[in-house]
Amino acid sequence: MAVDDLQGVRGGSLYLRREAVVTVKALLRPGGIDRLLADRRRQVLVGTLDDAVVGLAVGRIDQVGDATIGIVDACYVEPEARELGVGRALLDSSVEWLQRSGCRGVDASALPGDRLTKGFFEAAGFKARMITMHQGLE
Repeated sequence: MAVDDLQGVRGGSLYLRREAVVTVKALLRPGGIDRLLADRRRQVLVGTLDDAVVGLAVGRIDQVGDATIGIVDACYVEPEARELGVGRALLDSSVEWLQRSGCRGVDASALPGDRLTKGFFEAAGFKARMITMHQGLE
């Protein structure tokens, strides 16, 4: 569902092929979740309502020179379960883990025009630090 949602957003298909390729391929490949769970620099969380899985978050630790930065690769909640606090609980848990892991900051992505995702991250204290511009040449 998360992949399908991204396909319909401006920049989503390129994001899936470039930025999210490791996480998305790992999640969709047989045994991929097991490999993500075994990676000590990654954390995979699921969000539930009444014992049903309705969301997920994937975070990772990235070394950038002498700085350790946290990345939220995915934070997704099924549309029917949104606005119930599941996404915020997943994000907060991811950020807490990244902080305990020594990260100096946390990055997360929102695609252009996806105001719901942008607002979600802003409500959690995130601020834009870079905007990537793109020109298609097809």
